[in-house]
Amino acid sequence: MSKISRFMIGQYGSFDEDKYVRDFQPGFYGIEACLFNQEGDIDRLFEESRKGSFQVGVHFPLRAGMSKLRDALVLSSDEDTRLQAYDLIQRELDFLSPLAPSYVLFHYPKPVILDDRVDWSQWRFNDRSEYEYESLYPIHEFQEKSDVFLEWLSNTGKEYGFTPVLEFDALNAYVYANDYLTRSLEKHDNIRLCLDTARLYIQDRIDPRLDSRSVIAQYAKFAATVHLSNVRITDDNRIVQSRYPVLPTHNPNDGWAPIEEYLRIIARENNAVKIMFEHRSDLVSDEELLECYRWVDRVLKKGRP
Repeated sequence: MSKISRFMIGQYGSFDEDKYVRDFQPGFYGIEACLFNQEGDIDRLFEESRKGSFQVGVHFPLRAGMSKLRDALVLSSDEDTRLQAYDLIQRELDFLSPLAPSYVLFHYPKPVILDDRVDWSQWRFNDRSEYEYESLYPIHEFQEKSDVFLEWLSNTGKEYGFTPVLEFDALNAYVYANDYLTRSLEKHDNIRLCLDTARLYIQDRIDPRLDSRSVIAQYAKFAATVHLSNVRITDDNRIVQSRYPVLPTHNPNDGWAPIEEYLRIIARENNAVKIMFEHRSDLVSDEELLECYRWVDRVLKKGRP
């Protein structure tokens, strides 16, 4: 598989030995880790990365229990909340510095800015502070606070030697119908993006103003990683299967995300993006998991210009 050096698996909560043995294949680029409960598992992960000569990416934060919320609310309208968010990131980066992760990923924007006209009941939030409505959060505030954050993040990434990656959470027109973020990423060219196929497909289904294919085409060239999994949604917009390994048998006519189309768009725009399999591999057999890897490899080959 020629693309295997781009492939990654995730480890969430702990270093799962069984998942590592089953899911991680020789030649994979690395592992993305998030919310580890024990520092011993962190030590084990980085020890294994040195032995196996693979990279570790961090989905902020690496350590669980650092704050009430997982994500740092760097765009909050409340100044105290914003300052606490920057402090939280700084403390985690100080911890990560000697471990030298290849990238550190943050959800963006946070708080999420929601289109008031959309039914967001399918979107998962742990706390009301994680989102704000567009009607109460004007675009000039979004751009001003993003300017400060992106400048700080770009400089911090250079200082600490990691690639900052922003993973799109729910999006509104400030991102998908405006060139602000494109211009900002061109200015801060060490900051990259993560495209999450499940999030984009879910929003595509519930938000008539967002087209997931257009967002992918717009931002694929800036992407460092793709969080790849499939989700199946019924005609009445109920999520019935999620975090499923992508397979060629998943027909979009049956409610599955159009993964092959997504990957072809990405491959045309960006031949270096990493594919992080953010799926529940326990939902499929060993043979199906290998077919998932092989199929993604084939689609990426075909999608190259």
